[in-house]
Amino acid sequence: MSGFVEKPEPLQVPGLVHLHTGKVRDLYQNEAGDLVMVASDRTSAYDWVLPTEIPGKGRILTQMSLWWFDRLADLVPNHVIGTEVPEGAPADWQGRTLVCKSLRMLPVECVVRGYLTGSGLAEYRESRTVCGLALPEGLTDGSELPGPIFTPAAKAAVGDHDENVSYEEVARQVGADTAARLRQTTLAVYGRARDIARDRGIILADTKFEFGFDGDTLVIADEVLTPDSSRFWPADQWQPGRAQVSYDKQFVRDWLVSAECGWDRHSEQPPPPLPQHIVDATRAKYIEAYERLTGTSWS
Repeated sequence: MSGFVEKPEPLQVPGLVHLHTGKVRDLYQNEAGDLVMVASDRTSAYDWVLPTEIPGKGRILTQMSLWWFDRLADLVPNHVIGTEVPEGAPADWQGRTLVCKSLRMLPVECVVRGYLTGSGLAEYRESRTVCGLALPEGLTDGSELPGPIFTPAAKAAVGDHDENVSYEEVARQVGADTAARLRQTTLAVYGRARDIARDRGIILADTKFEFGFDGDTLVIADEVLTPDSSRFWPADQWQPGRAQVSYDKQFVRDWLVSAECGWDRHSEQPPPPLPQHIVDATRAKYIEAYERLTGTSWS
């Protein structure tokens, strides 16, 4: 059992139709048929959307995505039309709202890995492969791969794991031409982002993207290159052979499996609320990632 510990009721806003409540974002449609995507302060871990929010997280994710969209525009168009808060919406939506094109979304999480960690590390230790792709001997936790690899996954519902799938399965689902475009674009975007992050002292270990079609045009959508969708490591603390210091919600994950928490992640019981010191530490990491990447102070 997993999903929301406490699923929020969608807000009723004049002129908007609520479409979906996701782990972090709430999706609406306006009268023009455009999508209105609102990033909440919710956070998730181990397939649960937790009962405790991280204040300001939705704004940080939204502003970071916008910063990246600007730097990727020559590689792939994005779905953003504007950032205006719809009339009648809560003032709190300011800074966390994107008005977006309605796309024909593709059922693929486009994951790209430049370093060995997470589920890829577990598979490598068993078979010297990641998502079926053979890798050389001698790699360890945090090792840089010989080159970035495209390791797609099938999108899962809230509370379920995304499931790794082969490139051949992606081609079967969306067609060979589209699969090739997804792989090429994903690797190109990762390469651009990796170099930008590296110049700012950050390693982009891996990330995931979502794409859709606007007519025949491939468009990048949802969030992009945030601490929720990516692993960012401080370059000056990178040390292969151990778990890396990370700009993300690792404080949350670590606390949930700690003796202090006492929660059994393999049980059917929902996780407990987060203590204030974990909320504060997690928020500080998101802000640090934003400031180091963009070179601007968070306010």
